[in-house]
Amino acid sequence: MSPANLGDTFRRLIAAGGPIGVARYMGESNAQYYASRDPLGAAGDFITAPEISQMFGELVGLWLADMWHRAGRPAPVLYVELGPGLGTLARDALRAMRQAGLVPLVHLIEASGELRRVQRRAVPDAVFHDDLGTLPTGPPVLLAANEFLDALPIRQLVRTPAGWRERMVATDAQGQFVFVSGDRPLDAALPAGRREAEVGAIFETSPAAAAITNEIAARLAAQGGAALVIDYGYVAPQFGSTLQAVSRHRKLDPFATPGEADLTAHVDFGALAAVAEGAGARWLGTATQGEWLDALGIGARAGALAAAAPERRDDLALTARRLTDPAHMGELFKVMGLSAPHWPAGEGFHA
Repeated sequence: MSPANLGDTFRRLIAAGGPIGVARYMGESNAQYYASRDPLGAAGDFITAPEISQMFGELVGLWLADMWHRAGRPAPVLYVELGPGLGTLARDALRAMRQAGLVPLVHLIEASGELRRVQRRAVPDAVFHDDLGTLPTGPPVLLAANEFLDALPIRQLVRTPAGWRERMVATDAQGQFVFVSGDRPLDAALPAGRREAEVGAIFETSPAAAAITNEIAARLAAQGGAALVIDYGYVAPQFGSTLQAVSRHRKLDPFATPGEADLTAHVDFGALAAVAEGAGARWLGTATQGEWLDALGIGARAGALAAAAPERRDDLALTARRLTDPAHMGELFKVMGLSAPHWPAGEGFHA
């Protein structure tokens, strides 16, 4: 389906049934986008941390291996990754795990056939799943999710003079997509402490991200294990729209090309920590990516790699800075740690 056809589909839906929710617009747009392409890398639409430097995946793998060691080295154990991208994170993390004496069974959660083909080349022994529901239910789980939750559909609520309403997508007289307010009162959908706000304020929630976090936490509680959830987002509650579209490494109007650009929103890590604890997991803490990587020794790792390959010294320093500097990825990106209740605390976190 071409982007024009997806836009026309939305227009027909709106003409027949009225405005559609932001979650539906975002969900259907991303479903087409990810099903039809490999969006990652320099030739794609965006670059994630594992493609910036091998150090990122290595430190993820070493953190998980350390948790496994201190939990008594259970066997067998699963390495699970949600949205593995090009397979780079899994490849680097698994290499670091093997060096630490851990050889897990590899299970990747990926719905895109195009990306599965790429991932299979990077991680030939992986077992693929469409979702978490078909994972084995016995062994402990060591899970990584990097830039996965941000692409899940969000719901937006907007404060109107009459109270809180759902923010919807409609069309104007020229057939262009525009935001409008729904007519159903939704004040009860907001936390009690967030209902008072100025007219025009926008509050975002992601039922999809909450559901997946709940499922991860429930598995950790039942099977044992630990998880790292890494994404851009915030810890303290906030108002405002974070919906954005990215194509060819540039931000676009989210309405410009539905199905042809990656639609994302910032992750509410504070809300997800509460969800995880409610499902029985242990919340280890949420740190900025820069703080977490520094605590795990990315500077020492860059130095060791530079000693082995002096010609890469400047590049290694640059990529480490890109991952940790607050002006780049270090502040906006957060790392949330979870574990089974009886597993140890994790390095790099202060809950």
